Amino acid sequence: MDTHSSIIIYNVTVYSENQTLKNGYIKLTNKKITEIGEIHQYVRQPKDHLIELSPSYKVIPGAIDVHIHGVNNADAMDGTTEALKTMARTLPKEGTTSFLATTMTQSNEAVEKALRNAGAYIEEQTNRDAEIVGIHLEGPFISPKRAGAQPPTHIQDPNVALFQEWQKAAGGHIKLVTLAPEQPNGLALTSYLKETNVVASIGHSDSTYDQVGEAIKAGASHITHLYNGMRGLHHREPGVLGAAYLRDELFVELITDGIHCRPEMVKLAYDQITSERMILITDSLRAKWLKNGTYDLGGQPVHVNDTTATLADGTLAGSILKMNDAIKNTMSFTNCSLEDIVKMTAENPAKQLNLFDTKGSLKVGKDADIVVLNENLDVEMTFCRGTLSFKKED
Repeated sequence: MDTHSSIIIYNVTVYSENQTLKNGYIKLTNKKITEIGEIHQYVRQPKDHLIELSPSYKVIPGAIDVHIHGVNNADAMDGTTEALKTMARTLPKEGTTSFLATTMTQSNEAVEKALRNAGAYIEEQTNRDAEIVGIHLEGPFISPKRAGAQPPTHIQDPNVALFQEWQKAAGGHIKLVTLAPEQPNGLALTSYLKETNVVASIGHSDSTYDQVGEAIKAGASHITHLYNGMRGLHHREPGVLGAAYLRDELFVELITDGIHCRPEMVKLAYDQITSERMILITDSLRAKWLKNGTYDLGGQPVHVNDTTATLADGTLAGSILKMNDAIKNTMSFTNCSLEDIVKMTAENPAKQLNLFDTKGSLKVGKDADIVVLNENLDVEMTFCRGTLSFKKED
């Protein structure tokens, strides 16, 4: 196709930033969205490449997964260009067009290697794949009491100087840090992250409700995978969970595979937090899109069986959740609308990462990160910055 031509996705329901157009179209030109409107407003140009569908097909902004470790036998901790390329090429199949390459608690050397690799990849990535829009540093600055599947031997106290070294190694691309603010120097690191425009996320934390309040004052604005790796709700101590429910300053991640938390608890969280503050994540491992078997997570064997990934002792170890299934599950568990889903998968993460001027909604002038869903909400096509990255086979 001529590089100067435009792609028109026509006769579809378009979930644009401000309205839903039942008989709509969207035009993609040179990586950007250049027109959105109703069918009768479309004026065909000679070089337009028309993709005509039906109004049962829905066009939504691509998902931004702020917490994902791996997919398709690749992991951010592999520290190789090939691993990140595999992740970026696979994720459009599930409707993800942008993501944060997420590290985990490991030796300082292993973390630094992964950060250098991701930072270099971000500088050189192409338009045809999902875009790595930054790095999520999950650990090692977490609570040993709430380690979950993070190897306890490498957990350490929050350390501003070490973070500065790592941010330099990553070329400034660390955008979000999961930490336990109640640990020694936790508030100091939280403040430093806020000052340098990095999202401070409370996760793998044993913080009390009041300690979360202190962390919010210091600059925390995010909660890592709600329910998992945190002090739970008690009627005399609301904990991290209670703060996630009640504090409007916090965006809140949730893994909606029905395993990390029961469907009823997804509904409870959604009813309390709403689509205004919720962010859907996958927290997926290299085993996603692979067969059942045993795979590696930070040097630990992870056993994958159909829907669940666990360590040898039964501890949940990330997920194999696809973003498209997260969407379907969330709609089923909560009865929310697709407009709400767009907020939780695109708008909220874009706003949290300070990307909403270019991503997170369908609006003229923004990046052409587009997902086409069929009537069953399966991904039919994904465009990353105007390039067709995935098309479902008939």
